[in-house]
Amino acid sequence: MANVPGVVTDPSRIKGGVISLQSGGQQIAAYHAYPNQPGNYPGIVVIQEAFGLDDHICDLARRFANIGYNAVAPALYWRRGAPKDPYNMDDVRPVMFGLPDREAVQDFEAAADYLRAMSGATGKVGVIGFCSGGRHTLLFACSSSKADAAIDCWGGFIHRATPDEETNAARPKPPLDMVGQLNCPLFGVFGVEDQNPPVELEAELKKRAQAAGKNVTTKVYQGAGHAFLADYRPSYREGPAHELWGDIRAFFDKQLKA
Repeated sequence: MANVPGVVTDPSRIKGGVISLQSGGQQIAAYHAYPNQPGNYPGIVVIQEAFGLDDHICDLARRFANIGYNAVAPALYWRRGAPKDPYNMDDVRPVMFGLPDREAVQDFEAAADYLRAMSGATGKVGVIGFCSGGRHTLLFACSSSKADAAIDCWGGFIHRATPDEETNAARPKPPLDMVGQLNCPLFGVFGVEDQNPPVELEAELKKRAQAAGKNVTTKVYQGAGHAFLADYRPSYREGPAHELWGDIRAFFDKQLKA
């Protein structure tokens, strides 16, 4: 078994399960994890990868609960249906690219509202996403004022809608072009060996943020490519994953707990 950062070794420290989340007049599923001890906790919206709300994303929510956060991971494909085979990218791509940005942002706002309404909530909410969820994190942070801190982990297609389209009906504006509207501090995570996003976008993101006077920190992790925190995939890289987990904790603790 891989040496996984932040793994929950004492399940009694947390609680969790599937909840019904009201979003835009509809009910969608979401995974909710939170500390088992009463207290005042910030919240984190955990955004899925392209494959959907899978065990890995739920496990990450539990890891955040284990370190003192309430976490909610919305099931973004609940309305339209998940990929028939989440391990087949030919099934995944149409579902991922077909999810309207406005609908996704609506679901993230619903998750943030849920976290703020919890008993004992501090009112601070962060957001973190991976792969397509990294793109969604940047989109959310630039489209809504309901996030207090954001971490974009290897967000693919932040600069265009699809490999063949700059924009389309579902994705009318690239999140990279929205950085001037960023509403909260952002941490952008890149792997030096990644192709999507290409590491060159790290410098572009930072340049645009600085030009707009936005609080953006970026980091390129050495010895790592795409999805290097995903311990269930061959892309997992133990050293960089532990380094990233430490950076995630430090960023969220500074922005949400200080």
